[in-house]
Amino acid sequence: MNRILLLCILLMPVFAFANSPVHPILKYSVSGSSSWYPYYIPNNPESPGLISELLPKLLAHAHIQGQNIPLPPNRTNQALDKGTLDFDIVSPSWFEQGDFGPLFVKSDPIMTITERIITLPKHQSRWMDIANIKDKEIGTVMGYLYHDDGDFIRADFKSEQELIKALHRGRIQAAISGDYTALYWSAKLGLPIALAAEHSTGDLVFRLRKERAELLPAINNAIAALKADGTIDGLIDKYTHTLETSEHSN
Repeated sequence: MNRILLLCILLMPVFAFANSPVHPILKYSVSGSSSWYPYYIPNNPESPGLISELLPKLLAHAHIQGQNIPLPPNRTNQALDKGTLDFDIVSPSWFEQGDFGPLFVKSDPIMTITERIITLPKHQSRWMDIANIKDKEIGTVMGYLYHDDGDFIRADFKSEQELIKALHRGRIQAAISGDYTALYWSAKLGLPIALAAEHSTGDLVFRLRKERAELLPAINNAIAALKADGTIDGLIDKYTHTLETSEHSN
C-alpha cells in the first residue's frame, strides 16, 4: 500500500475528532438560598431537589457537560454578569419587564413557578390584593430578584425558612416566597402560614450567557424531549405531590 495513502487512513480518525464540535463545560449554580425546596435540597443525594435532579438529565440529553458550583444568590448573579458562570435557572417573571438584559438569551419554558405573598393566617385577608404591598416593608430573600422591588421596602433575610420564622416573631407582616417553598417550610417548622395574593407567575428557563447561544437549540431539544417522555412531569409530581395535598387540606 502506498505510504502516503496509509498515513492518510491512519490520520482520518484524528482529523475527524479535531473537526467535531467540542462543547465547553457549562458552569452553573442551583443552590438558591439553601432553603429553596423543592427545587434544591442540600445534603440529600437521593432526592437533591427538582431542579438539581432535572438539570443533569437535560444537559446529558443535550450532550453538554455541566459543573454545579454552589453559590448564594447574590454571588450567583455577580458571577453570571462577569461570565464566571454560564447559566442559571430563573423565571422572566422575576425581572422587570421580563428582561434578562443584553448579556443573556433564554431557553424554552421548562415548568411553571408561582410566587405569593405569605403571611400569618389571621392576616391573610389583608394581603389578598397585591397592590397592598405598595410602600410596605415586605420580607425578601437576600440576593433574590423581584420584578417590582422598587414598589415596596425590602426586608432581606437569608432564606425562605427565615422568612417564616420572621413572620411568627412579628418582625414582618408579609413576605414573598414560592408557594411550594413556603408550604414546605411551614410544615417542616410547624409554623402555619397562609398563601395570599399572587406576586408573580411564569416559567423557569435557562438564562444563558449570550456567548453560549449556539448551545440553545440542543438545550431546547432536550427540554422538549424530557417533556414528551414524561420525565419533567414525573419529577414535578415527585417533589410537589405532598405539598399540594397539604395546601388543599388547609
